[in-house]
Amino acid sequence: MSEISDAGQPHRGDQLAQFIVAVPAWQIPEPVLHEAKRALVDYLAVSISAAGANVVRAVSRTARLWQASGQARIILGGTTAPALAALINGTMAHADDYDDTHPAGAGHPSGPCWSAALALAQTLQAGEQATLVAFITGYEIMARLGGGGVPGVGRNLQRRGFHPTSVVGRAGAAAVAASLLGLDAGQAAHALGAAATMMGGLQKSSGTDGKPFHAGKAAMDGILAAQLAAEGFISSRHFYESDGWVKTFIQQGDITVPPLDFGARWELLGNGYKLYASCRGTHASIETAIGLYPLLGGRAIKRVFAKVHPMGLVNSGIPNPRTPLETKFSIQHCIALALCGYSLTHTDFTQQTVDDAAGRALLALVEIEAVEGQPPYTSYIDIELADGTWLHGKTAMFRGHPENPLTDGELRHKFEQLTVPVVGTAISERLYQTAAHFEQPGSLLELTTLLAGRS
Repeated sequence: MSEISDAGQPHRGDQLAQFIVAVPAWQIPEPVLHEAKRALVDYLAVSISAAGANVVRAVSRTARLWQASGQARIILGGTTAPALAALINGTMAHADDYDDTHPAGAGHPSGPCWSAALALAQTLQAGEQATLVAFITGYEIMARLGGGGVPGVGRNLQRRGFHPTSVVGRAGAAAVAASLLGLDAGQAAHALGAAATMMGGLQKSSGTDGKPFHAGKAAMDGILAAQLAAEGFISSRHFYESDGWVKTFIQQGDITVPPLDFGARWELLGNGYKLYASCRGTHASIETAIGLYPLLGGRAIKRVFAKVHPMGLVNSGIPNPRTPLETKFSIQHCIALALCGYSLTHTDFTQQTVDDAAGRALLALVEIEAVEGQPPYTSYIDIELADGTWLHGKTAMFRGHPENPLTDGELRHKFEQLTVPVVGTAISERLYQTAAHFEQPGSLLELTTLLAGRS
């Protein structure tokens, strides 16, 4: 494992804490603020759509047993203590695996970071600019700690069985909370240390309620860590050094640890938004299969061969899924369903679709090859038809990747598709306008009111 040199520079924990304290005084570029609002739009859309999910009901009922009062809004529900609202809302945001992603490996940032930001801002009656700054701060820290691409920290965590959202999401949420609470550098360092000692979350949870719970628990623990630090909690300040959490989780192997180059660039500008309601590892293959579907012309398929990046099978290689959640983590089944004409948006992941006889028959014909060196955003599919004809398709860069991004219009369309069936056209429109212009004074109160649901 490559080592982080601590010689001649501030310790990484101190760099992180100093960044949290410094950002409120920075002139954040307009494109970064715009991307923070795009992330908020997407976060609200996927959360509202998933408000009725089984995992959300379970977490909400459990939280109600605690009878905690507070001013933090549960999305489409009442109010409670900020840590509990963040737990429920973060779980909700990731329940359908339709939320944003950090393509370089840090996981799903908005679930932990926006959940913590809104819950604590509502409690503190913070200003909109301060809330945006807090979210950006948490995102930048989470992205750097878990980034680095294929040889980086997040992908190495996944290969060793850990979910990056659950691991670095706690640090991101703690940074958000520390920013909103106005902690000094020493307190912020202790908040990050408290978050680090709670890090965890197993990748094997994919396809169950455990994976979305990771995002909610990261949001909750981030708030808890910062509140503890505000009350004088003393934690280790060495978790982020060369012998810290990265070495503890990853142990050994070649790894690229991203530099803490705050201010030199903004990770948020490379955020990714999903066009398909499944694990990001399935998206390139889905797009290729959707492109091939019109060429089938109803002809029988003999075999399907797909080439994917190896991480695709690590994250989404369930060979014989039996539930909608499992199908979201099955490249094989997603390809089969796309070749049956499904678009793989949120309405397609139902038990009826999972049990579709044509899709199940095709699933048995799909073979996947993991190709070392193939970029994670590409896929290749070859189809042999029963009449001997071959069809070939490829995706060079799937939609929603930051190098092939969704436009503001496409993101708005996704927002409407997900929210109108739940809250109606009028509230959906007001929610969108409030989130898209969140810098305007009064937006936080308006959002909090609208998120109570139908009036």
